[in-house]
Order: sequence, then C-alpha cells, then structure tokens
Amino acid sequence: MNVLSPSGTGSLACKDQFGLTVFPRVKRDVLSLGGMTIRENSGTIPYRRARFITLDISGAEYNLAANLSDCFGLRTAHACPFIKDNPETDIVQFAMRSMGVEGIFHDFQYDGVTGPFYARTMSDEGWPGRPPRVQYRRGAKANEAAAFLKPGDFDWDTILSEGVRLVHSSGLFASLSESTTTLVLELFRAAKKRGITTSLDLNYRELLWKVLRGGQSVAIDVCRQIVALTDILLGNESDFQNALGIHGPTVERASDVDPAAFEGIIEALLRDFPNVKVVATSIRGEGVHYQKWSGAMAACGKFYRAPVYDLEVYDRIGGGDGFAAGLIYGILMDMDPQAALHYAWAHGALVATTPGDTTMVSLEQVVNFVRGQSQRVSR
Repeated sequence: MNVLSPSGTGSLACKDQFGLTVFPRVKRDVLSLGGMTIRENSGTIPYRRARFITLDISGAEYNLAANLSDCFGLRTAHACPFIKDNPETDIVQFAMRSMGVEGIFHDFQYDGVTGPFYARTMSDEGWPGRPPRVQYRRGAKANEAAAFLKPGDFDWDTILSEGVRLVHSSGLFASLSESTTTLVLELFRAAKKRGITTSLDLNYRELLWKVLRGGQSVAIDVCRQIVALTDILLGNESDFQNALGIHGPTVERASDVDPAAFEGIIEALLRDFPNVKVVATSIRGEGVHYQKWSGAMAACGKFYRAPVYDLEVYDRIGGGDGFAAGLIYGILMDMDPQAALHYAWAHGALVATTPGDTTMVSLEQVVNFVRGQSQRVSR
C-alpha cells in the first residue's frame, strides 16, 4: 500500500526524508499555540475526598513545547494568554520559565472577581480498579482566557519571519470556541505559506465538543479543515473516527496494544488527506498503574511499530504528549522513521513514570531507555 504520497516541491530550504522543509537557521525550533491549564491533582486520593492538592501547570499544546525544551534542548515558544493582575499568572509564568519555554502573549485584564482565568482541570491519579478521572473548567462560560483568543491576536507574519521550524496545536484548543478554531487555521495557513511544518494532535474530547461547540458533527467539520493543512498528525483510531469521521476496515486485534486497527484506518485517512506526511499514535493497554505500552507510525510509505513494554505507571496523564515530543524531536533531528518512533515510545513511557503532565526526565534517560539499558542504580 502506498501509505504516504510525496508532497509538492517547495522553493524554501530543502526537504528531509519525511518530505518536510528543513530551514538552516531559525530563531525557534517549535512554536505551539493554545491555552494554559492549572491542574489540581489530588494524587492517589480520590479528588472528591481531597484535603490537599498539588498544582501542575500544563496544556495539551504547551506540554509539547515544554517537553522539547526541558528534555530535548530545543528552542521552543508557546503562544497563549497572559492575564494581567491575576495571581495565577505568576504560577504559570514560573512554570514556563522553569521549562525554558518562551512566552508569546496576548494580554487580558483580570477584573478581580469574575476573571478571566486560566483553564482548570481537577483530577486524581487513580489506583488499580479505580481509573483516573478528569473534570474540566473550560470555555467562554467559565471565563477561560484562551477561549477568547481570536485571529489577529498574534502577529504571525513577524513571528514566523523570525524563523520557526514547526508549529503545533491541537483539536482540544480548537474545541474551545469558534474563534480558537479560526485562530488555529490562521496560524496553519500562515505557516504553509512559508513552507513551515505543521503538527496537530487531534486530542478529541467528547465532553468539550458537546458542551462548548454542539457536538461531534461540529468537531468533524472543524478538525477536517485543520487536518487539510497538517503535515504531522497525532491521534489514535478513536480520534480518527470521532474527530474526522473516518472509518477503516474492521480489524481483529491480537491484544489491546496490537496496532492493527490503527494501521487499518490509515489508508482511508490518507485518501482523504494526502497532504499528511506522518501519522503516529501511542498505544497503551488497559490498566491504571501497570500497562502495556507501545506505539505505531506511518511515514515514507511504510508502517513502523514500537516494542511492547510492561510499564509501571506513576501518573498516566501526559504520556501521550510525551510521545508526541519524542517523535517531533526525532523528526527535527532527521532520524530515520524507526528511530524517531523509538524516541517517542521511550519518552512517553518515561513521562508516565513521574508526576505531572510535563517531562521530568533527561535526554540521557531517553537514550538509555531506547537502548534497553539495565535498570540498576547509576553511580
């Protein structure tokens, strides 16, 4: 099967083995666009009985930039709201600085009472037999600043002219409002004009699309518009079905980490979106603290599979974003497709062994995981 068709030739820089444009000198490796989320995490205690919580700073789009900066040493920036005179802003800014992420901001003014605010999620880490549960406080009705971002809030011509290798956003950010949808489209169109690689994580969240935008039919219309401008697509077979309305052949799985269903739907996806050059997904089995962990990718006309690893999980939230960061790093470093997938698989697994949504591991640990080195104490 011809999995991926070659893209049209461009006049900027040169093309790598994935058919993506390579720029020799840039100010930023990756620019992400999205909101910022304050995650109230009660750990293994059910949130409904929590007496103490930790605050983790995250965001479906920000996590990629943070992971690529802190673990992989790339130059990253995140376009997001800045809420003046809101004490939450100091918490968010400290996290961004500590992860080495440059902020590109659109300002909002906090009124002292009603907002606007950063997004909130309330979650615990679950326990065997009791899976994690995430609850949202998002969207315009919750006075989330990110939901009010709109086209024209960022000067993409100036930002992109300074040099960017890849821009990234997600279907979750697009779900927040009509204006966030059009903002993602504005960025991706500006990037495509300059030959800049675009990356999208579908991140389909049924509840957000239902409550904030009217349901799945809107999600399919929105996500198909964005994917038509996307080079690197992240999502599993459920995302492809729910966010894109694409259904592949019925495939019987040998196990819950068998990538057969993912591979079965790729041909249908790429018929609809021949512009997509790389499609990848993390694959995890059922289980809260013990999971089978793997991944799969279609690129350069072939399918690639990651090993299956018996993973002991500390906090499963953020593992998918960790996978995405490892993959983007491998692609930007011009690794061969199998190696890029291995870095995605390794980093995603390691993120799940630490608390919070963003990485706490080093590039050395990722490399050692890829190489299958001993788990003995390093002295």
